[in-house]
Amino acid sequence: MSSGNLILILGDQLSTAVSSLAGADRGRDRVLMAELHEETTYVRHHKKKIALVLSAMRHFAAVLEEEGWHIEYIRLDDPENTKSFTGEIERALDRQPVERIVVTEPGEWRLLEQFRQWSQRFGVPVDILTDDRFLCSRSDFAEWASGRKQLRMEYFYRDMRRRTGLLMDGDNPIGGKWNFDAENRKPAKPDLFMPRPLHFEPDRTTADVLGLVGERFGGHFGDLEPFWFATKAQQAKAALDQFIEHALPSFGDYQDAMLRGERFIYHSVLSAYINIGLLDPLSVCRAVEEAYASGAVPINAAEGFIRQIIGWREYVRGIYWLKMPDYVEENVFSNTRPLPDFYWTAETDMTCLREAITQTKEDAYAHHIQRLMLTGNFALLAGVAPREIHEWYLAVYADAYEWVELPNTLGMSQFADGGLLGSKPYAASGNYINKMSDYCRDCRYDVRLKTGPDACPFNALYWDFLVRNRGTLGANPRLGQVYRTWDKMDPAKQTSYRESAHVFLTTLT
Repeated sequence: MSSGNLILILGDQLSTAVSSLAGADRGRDRVLMAELHEETTYVRHHKKKIALVLSAMRHFAAVLEEEGWHIEYIRLDDPENTKSFTGEIERALDRQPVERIVVTEPGEWRLLEQFRQWSQRFGVPVDILTDDRFLCSRSDFAEWASGRKQLRMEYFYRDMRRRTGLLMDGDNPIGGKWNFDAENRKPAKPDLFMPRPLHFEPDRTTADVLGLVGERFGGHFGDLEPFWFATKAQQAKAALDQFIEHALPSFGDYQDAMLRGERFIYHSVLSAYINIGLLDPLSVCRAVEEAYASGAVPINAAEGFIRQIIGWREYVRGIYWLKMPDYVEENVFSNTRPLPDFYWTAETDMTCLREAITQTKEDAYAHHIQRLMLTGNFALLAGVAPREIHEWYLAVYADAYEWVELPNTLGMSQFADGGLLGSKPYAASGNYINKMSDYCRDCRYDVRLKTGPDACPFNALYWDFLVRNRGTLGANPRLGQVYRTWDKMDPAKQTSYRESAHVFLTTLT
């Protein structure tokens, strides 16, 4: 084969429409894919996430081979595997010289910096192409953000609605409102019928991967089996169809709800497939829009779901690339507490956290309210170092990639950027958890008690967080009433809150 280009496909770029393949010559170009120790261990990823990525990579490589591409696939257990992208590029160039190296831009700053060094290192031109699976390029977002005092997602989302035409009637939003979130906060009841996301039995390829992951990464967090994720595009499409037909109609109403024993409620569990490349985000949104247009789902469900993809997903990616590499060090509250051990073990008397972390351990999944208002809220109130909780989220969830996880954690969940991403911290007492879930019903702690050893720890921690960070948050207009409530409180009650919080925090290890 004559010398052509070397095309590198990353483990989260598993789409035949990815920009690195567009315009390539199947007769001359080579496609390199590599399973790398470096990528599985830079944080100790959940065993299910590693298995998902490796199995999906192997299935995708088979698809490309069937389409006539020349594939050089490096397996994790290949004795010649160098364990890094740079090492595998070097080996590929030793096997055969190339005209250029072509790669679609990665989702992490550390990889982009690595790729930018290749041209000088190898003496070969390197084309790092825009990832056009996203609807807003990095340069487009930077232009949108330029000159704005506040980078609020809602205004970005409206621009994305106009750009895509999704749920639009000319220049106006269908239904007369941009956002139906006020209708999407109903607590769920256990007697509701809640469909389970589509599960898939592992085929031989996946079974081989499960054996490899069990052998190589047995000490990593999480349960490897049962493994039920989709690992092929047609399976992911079936999961999408199942969600739209059976769960999407009620998704809007109950997207903030939490129930014991119900891990998915009406959530799609599609983010892992979208982020890895098995589903195209715009196609997913078009399918949801079509379901609304046909009368199969209400506007609040369709709008709420589409907002998560073309609004929030695109927005946090824009923030990531706008603010990296310094963004990972943001820590406006100067929090230093180590992440409590129970984030890895689920061994805690707090039922809400035990439920969320147990299902994270077993399924590499928890829905956004469990992440934001349980594990994230607790870390915020307890003063956990933002980088520690960031690395935990990045490690434990199957859909976590740094471009999406880091802004969600440091910006939205931990308010560590001081309000760049959110207008106020997502801090809440046990009352919110009690309202939106049934976790408090049989908890060892009593959510009705505000202080003392039997009180829900969230109650005292909430006020302690606000008081100790008043210098940072006191002028926040959305917290003015909260601080006025504190100022009117009996001094003895104030002292009781602070002492209860202190006693509880000393128990954390």
